[in-house]
Amino acid sequence: MSWRWNSVSATTARRIDTVDLRERGVMARRPRHWPMVAASQAEASLAVRLYNDPAEERSFEGFVVHMHLAWLYLLHGEFTRDGKDFRYRKRGNPRLLERVDGEPKRWELAKCVAERWSDDDPIRRNIEFFIGLRNKIEHRYASKADLSLTVALGGYAQALLLNYEEELVGQFGEAATLAGMLRFPLFVGSFTDAGETTLRRLRKGLPAPLRKFVAEYESGLSVDLINDRRYEFRLRVTNELAPKDPDALAIQYTRYDDMTEEQKLAVEELGRKGFVVVREQKRGVVNYELLKPRQVVLEVAQQIPFVFHMGHFVRAWQKLEVRPVGGSEHPERTDEKYCHYDALHRDYGYSKAYVKKLVRSLKSADGWRNLFGDDPQDKKSGEWIAESEQHLPGQRRSVEVDPESEVVS
Repeated sequence: MSWRWNSVSATTARRIDTVDLRERGVMARRPRHWPMVAASQAEASLAVRLYNDPAEERSFEGFVVHMHLAWLYLLHGEFTRDGKDFRYRKRGNPRLLERVDGEPKRWELAKCVAERWSDDDPIRRNIEFFIGLRNKIEHRYASKADLSLTVALGGYAQALLLNYEEELVGQFGEAATLAGMLRFPLFVGSFTDAGETTLRRLRKGLPAPLRKFVAEYESGLSVDLINDRRYEFRLRVTNELAPKDPDALAIQYTRYDDMTEEQKLAVEELGRKGFVVVREQKRGVVNYELLKPRQVVLEVAQQIPFVFHMGHFVRAWQKLEVRPVGGSEHPERTDEKYCHYDALHRDYGYSKAYVKKLVRSLKSADGWRNLFGDDPQDKKSGEWIAESEQHLPGQRRSVEVDPESEVVS
């Protein structure tokens, strides 16, 4: 049977609280798990500092990577405290450990999360979201889309940190909280029309593969789970007009569950009227907005003054190296801005950006010659548009159509 906690922990009574020991005047050696907890705290603190540093070019990527480590060390600390063996063993001989560079191989974060929470738990789903996102952004999208990632996925990141704090304190006591290490950052958000417009523009700047990842990941989740604050934390900011209270914090949080019915109705009404935080529920759609070859040919032909057919289409993607040739060992190696390979159907889909690129390149006779190396044919008259008198009417370059263009194109 899979081993999990159904509540905070079934082994709370076995914990060693070093703070209580000090208060009783007892000097005790720190338990084996404590260095892991301390390392976890350090990673989480670094993650937040990177996230809040506007001068850091890859702040969101740094946040994701270090929060990944913070969760890993935290769960390893819990397993160590509770005597749970989280080392991999050899399949052929379970008495022997798998080793990497001489050290026992320990569970990765995905395995730890699967052991800690049930499949439909929002905390688990939030962590798994960032595990998948980390694999997407590493070395590829982080530097050029970091700010867009921060704006578009800030709610997920906030939930990841709040879940971590609750797990940390719930498992190791109030002395382990990050509250004394972190502070609220000063920021400018959607308090002006210009600021809100900027944030919306940044959200739209998220690369298509990352938008697709989010949509596909959430397509299999229930509405209740998606709307759970532990999966994505959504915050509405309002200026409070109230007398100064010496005991109050500058920024305070009120839990929805702690509100009166009248307060809940007021918040829900504010949610219907306001537009500070916008969240769209997305459904995963395979090959969304991609076009088949004949659709590309039709759209390009309608927008340029020259004859454009399937042979031209094939020559264009070969010339522009948009995709591999038929029979390639790596059909997935496409220019993702213009073309994507569908492994299920073993064919290619082309983006609207590719149609625009072809139209821009082929709308003039000179552009046509630069791409194809021969003269275009006028769509209305049927005459060949020669660059000089040396080009005779009817002169054209032979077109070789890829024999696989009808199947894999």
